Order: sequence, then structure tokens, then C-alpha cells
Amino acid sequence: MSLDYEQQYYSDEIKFIVGCDEAGRGCLLGPVVAGAVILPKDFKCDLINDSKQLSEKQREEAYQIIKEHALAWAVAEVSPQEIDQINILNASRKAMVEAMKKLNHKYDMILTDAVKIQTNLPFEAIIHGDAKAMCIAAASIMAKVTRDHICYELDKKYPQYQIAKHKGYGTKLHLELLEKYGPIKSIYRFTYAPVKKFTIEKVKLF
Repeated sequence: MSLDYEQQYYSDEIKFIVGCDEAGRGCLLGPVVAGAVILPKDFKCDLINDSKQLSEKQREEAYQIIKEHALAWAVAEVSPQEIDQINILNASRKAMVEAMKKLNHKYDMILTDAVKIQTNLPFEAIIHGDAKAMCIAAASIMAKVTRDHICYELDKKYPQYQIAKHKGYGTKLHLELLEKYGPIKSIYRFTYAPVKKFTIEKVKLF
């Protein structure tokens, strides 16, 4: 599939388009991370695709390419505690807005991967946007790689949970380890069903 969806919007009024996407929405632990990327109008790269379609090695390579060639890029995260307070959709939306605030470049239009945000600019929330628009795919890669790096740091801190393997998703391994050790107050999302069931006695406070 050609990731050229945004090309239809370029005009005298719209010269710079920012793509936004998030990573970690379905995870049981860690922050949700959003990326915002403004690419040059004529930018092409076969490696850039929906981050879920790439291997980890490909994502890391694409991450470096985007850093080098993007007109601007930024990431932002919302903590597990805030996710529990405002829900994951609002947290994803907030992370996207925060990422865009960090951009040191003007933009005339916003494209997101299916998440609606409030803005006065031309805007479209595109279903499966990360597989249709290059700028959204790039944002998904920046968000995913950033979040993976956060997970590797958490893995060093809490090795018994093997976070580097499951990245916080509710895999069989993760659920077994969660059952064995109980959730950690500082990193788990307690509004998510597999975590919500634990009594306060099983919650680790470190």
C-alpha cells in the first residue's frame, strides 16, 4: 500500500502537515507515548510503514532515518496514574497534543491515526492512518521505539516481570508473572481488568 494519503492536502494554504500516533494503548503497564512528525512534502522511504508491520530492527533503523530527515518531530508520554484518572482514549489524545506542542516548526494541518482532537486547524482522524499516511506511520515509529526504550529501562529495574519480552502487553507470560508477583503501584494501570482484580495486599508499593 502506498503511504501517500497526505499528498492530496498539500496546497498554497497547506504546506506542512503533522502526523500523530500513539503506542502502548493496550498495555497493562507503563505510559502511553505519542509521536508527532512533520515530513518534507516529497519525502519517500520504503522502510517507513505502520510500526506494527516492522521488525524491531527495522523500527530502530526507521527511527534514525526519521530523526535525520523530518522537518520536526517530538514525543510525549502520559503516565499510568493519569491513564487511570482520565482513561486511555483521553490520555492518548493528551499525549498527541503535548507532542505537537513540542514541535519547533509550524504546521498547517493535523492527521491522526483515528483519534479526534480539538483544533482550529484543518484536521482528519484517519482509520488505519498509520498504514495510509507517511507522516502518521513515522509518528507511530517514533512513539513505538520511544516506548520500547522505556520498557527496557523498566526491565532493568524490575527484571522479574520480564518487561523487555512482552513490553507491557497482556501476553500469557506477562499474565503469569503478574499473577506470581502482583502489580507494582508506580507502573501498572489499575483500571485495566487483569490488574484491577488484585487486592491492595498484592500491590507492590516500590
